[in-house]
Amino acid sequence: MYFTDRGIEELAQRRGEEEVAISWLAERLRDFVDLHPEFETPVERLATWLARLDDEDD
Repeated sequence: MYFTDRGIEELAQRRGEEEVAISWLAERLRDFVDLHPEFETPVERLATWLARLDDEDD
């Protein structure tokens, strides 16, 4: 288990039954990067990966 899995597990346990809009998620990611600019690159990569999940070229 990766260290980050603990955060993912906590997210699933605390919020696993909720439904959220992509716009809400995007705003939370922006808030996070504003507070923690050192994580801009990984957050950008995650957002890009999520945005392109359905692309058939990948």
